[in-house]
Amino acid sequence: MNKGFRTIANFGMVALLALTIVACNKNKKPTSIDPGKESTTTGLKYGSGSGKNKKNEFAMRKFKGQPDGPNLVYIEGGRHIMGSQEEDVLGARDNIERTVTVSSFYMDETEVANVHWLEYLHYVRDSGEQYYQDALPDTTVWAAELAFNDPYIDHYLRYPGFRFFPVVGVSWRQAVNYCVWRTQAVNTGLALKNGNKEEKAQAKAGERIPLESGIVLPGYRLPTEAEWEFAAKGLVGTQYLDEMQDYGRLYPWDGHSLRNPYGRQMGEFLANFKRGRGDYAGIAGKLNDGAMITEWIYAYPPNDYGLYNMAGNVNEWVEDIYRPLSYEDMNDLNPVRTDGKGLKLAGGGNRQKNGEYLDPARLYDRNNTSLIDNKVRVYKGGSWKDVAYWLAVGTRRYLTEDSSSATIGFRCAMIRAGGNH
Repeated sequence: MNKGFRTIANFGMVALLALTIVACNKNKKPTSIDPGKESTTTGLKYGSGSGKNKKNEFAMRKFKGQPDGPNLVYIEGGRHIMGSQEEDVLGARDNIERTVTVSSFYMDETEVANVHWLEYLHYVRDSGEQYYQDALPDTTVWAAELAFNDPYIDHYLRYPGFRFFPVVGVSWRQAVNYCVWRTQAVNTGLALKNGNKEEKAQAKAGERIPLESGIVLPGYRLPTEAEWEFAAKGLVGTQYLDEMQDYGRLYPWDGHSLRNPYGRQMGEFLANFKRGRGDYAGIAGKLNDGAMITEWIYAYPPNDYGLYNMAGNVNEWVEDIYRPLSYEDMNDLNPVRTDGKGLKLAGGGNRQKNGEYLDPARLYDRNNTSLIDNKVRVYKGGSWKDVAYWLAVGTRRYLTEDSSSATIGFRCAMIRAGGNH
């Protein structure tokens, strides 16, 4: 083959390749990450959201997917059996097993720690004295008339040695306020790092960055009870083949034992809890569960989602208001029972009357039956002061949203936006 013929052949191959690419691009369907250069319904070109044409063209900013949020772990959603698989020793029958589906979401790898709360207090000082005072944890939760826990009252929150221990003495309402502040703090940082000139100016001014920008995150919030149970069980570690599972889980780990059955950690407890009457940690020289009170937020092996201390250490607030009949009236897709505040229908009016659907608080005798109204919230997981029964994922308890305890903390969650699962 002479040189001229080879040149023509090569040119032909390049032309054919170019035509193939053009054809492929014409057949390419738009996606959120690659929407194309013009609208598929009007044919009008998209703008970049900046420059001289930003007011004349619909802006289509570059989008690479939901940004990574600090401390968040991705939880792939799916179907699971929600409810208590432990013996109902109290006879409450308030979390009976039922099949639900939970959408994919994100959850904090660890409980929110003292150092995180001190950071919060530092930044909200400028919001006014009253706001700062309202954000202070109740350190007197450590006080007990017949016990010498006084050092924890003064030291647990602020002494550097407790920095990465879970914050306690925080009410449900305070935890919700922290989520709001954290959202603003994280999104301000993302806007200053990745935003255009206008968005950086908005961030510096403390203004909300539009979600349409694609550079900020959805809000941090408390997980729903369904999300919490789903994440705690970590059943991704029990699957094989196509949607097959060998077994369920009572705790965030395999089996019914509270001790590690493997390797060098064989016999070590897998959570921080009260082993029995008067026994919080074991015998000196070998304190098996590691702590008389709370423990380091990274202590003990994580579950199969990579989440630490989903059983023991501290109980954790969840979004739901408490009702014993939640298992009967809740939706089977992303179930939650809220107080209804802030939820409005498109046509106006409240989404629900007084935050109640089929199980209103007025049906309960608050004086003689139990603490049930729309300000009572569920908490989960068991704590350093609880026996093993409360470590089971499906067990649940409740407390008024403005109350706090030395045994209750929290972790945040976030939706996975822009996905169909």
